[in-house]
Amino acid sequence: MKNRLKKHLPNAITCANLFSGCVGIVLAFKGELVAAAYAIFLSAIFDFFDGLASRVLKSFSGIGKDLDSLADMVSFGVLPAVIMYQLLLQAHQIDNVSTWLNFIAFLIPVFSALRLAKFNVDTRQAENFIGLPTPANAILIASFPITISHNNEYYTPYLLNPIVLSCFIVVMCSLLVLELPMMSLKFKNRDFNENIFRYLLLLIAAILILFFKFAAVPVVILIYIILSIIKFKFANDPIMSAPQEEK
Repeated sequence: MKNRLKKHLPNAITCANLFSGCVGIVLAFKGELVAAAYAIFLSAIFDFFDGLASRVLKSFSGIGKDLDSLADMVSFGVLPAVIMYQLLLQAHQIDNVSTWLNFIAFLIPVFSALRLAKFNVDTRQAENFIGLPTPANAILIASFPITISHNNEYYTPYLLNPIVLSCFIVVMCSLLVLELPMMSLKFKNRDFNENIFRYLLLLIAAILILFFKFAAVPVVILIYIILSIIKFKFANDPIMSAPQEEK
């Protein structure tokens, strides 16, 4: 019984990630974008804990890795695309353009699928990533409807501008598949020098979110990208060469 629990617990958590993503899609199509955004955050929590459970229980399998990617495709690919599509529908409609432009939102699951498929066969991504992780992209998109719901007069005009949203989608889709090393937030030990960029990111993120709430998420993701570039391009940290789960 204990061995069966050990074997199936990580996959059960992954299935919870998938279930949350499916519910979020329904909510998004019903126009309940804030609730759909929280479904992304819930999926991200499950996504973190299924990897943690796998490592703690030492329960790794090819099925678990593939199941994780399939769940991520729904929760961090399709769900954020539906949210973005609904935001584009709420934005000012450009005559003879928006009818087709709004569908640009569905480039997100296309490039997320490419990102996840590439990750599954790329042996370089042992402790870090190459390209923006799909959960980071989804969490960034999830922050948009929450920020809009708070009637933020500064951000809302940009978050409901079809040109801004379209350019954002193109940039983020490019980052998903770009050959750009990105650090993972996994801590293998407590060594400060080895984890200095992770500690710095968590500290900055905590301060920004404390003061600016969900409006800080885009800035946190930007800082994450900048710190990753500094870490791998200027600090010359190597990319390890053994497979891992994307968390």
